[in-house]
Amino acid sequence: MIKSNLPIYLASKSPRRKRLLKQLNLKFKIVNADIEENFLKGELPMRTVKRLALEKLFAAKASIKKGIIITADTIVVIDGQIIGKPVDAKDAKRILRKLSGRTHIVYTGFTLHNTDTKKTITGFERTNVTFRNLTTQEIIDYISTGSPMDKAGAYGIQDDFGAVFVKKICGDYYNVVGLPLTKLYQALLKVI
Repeated sequence: MIKSNLPIYLASKSPRRKRLLKQLNLKFKIVNADIEENFLKGELPMRTVKRLALEKLFAAKASIKKGIIITADTIVVIDGQIIGKPVDAKDAKRILRKLSGRTHIVYTGFTLHNTDTKKTITGFERTNVTFRNLTTQEIIDYISTGSPMDKAGAYGIQDDFGAVFVKKICGDYYNVVGLPLTKLYQALLKVI
């Protein structure tokens, strides 16, 4: 169990990250850390997620005077192309067609910061995910639920129909959900 004398803040709107932190029995508050999630040409995916997690930390620090701050960012990579959240239903359809029957990589970067000690840890995890071949109707039906719209790669592995798209996973399941729990837990122990 992690015990902290400082309040803990999750700078994320993701309900999935919130659920994952609750699995660690952490007491925490949600804070806003809106940034423009831009992808830089030629930047390696692991650098992208770490940079975005750090940018979210800087945004969150503006409203937090004292505490432990946790930020994260997740992307999907296929054919060397970074895929974030779909911009609309048409984009979600394009993304899911591209992932169908293929293996992609999910990267999640995270940052933890202690405002008292100024200690900051930034890390990342990568997981390979293989989709089975999807039918056009499955893609259309899934998009009609609205679920793909707030998820990198336009799918969720954890609690909706997107789970049946996954044929195989190699690596940290929780990373695909949105937080690599083991690495995050070990980093928290060092920051607190």
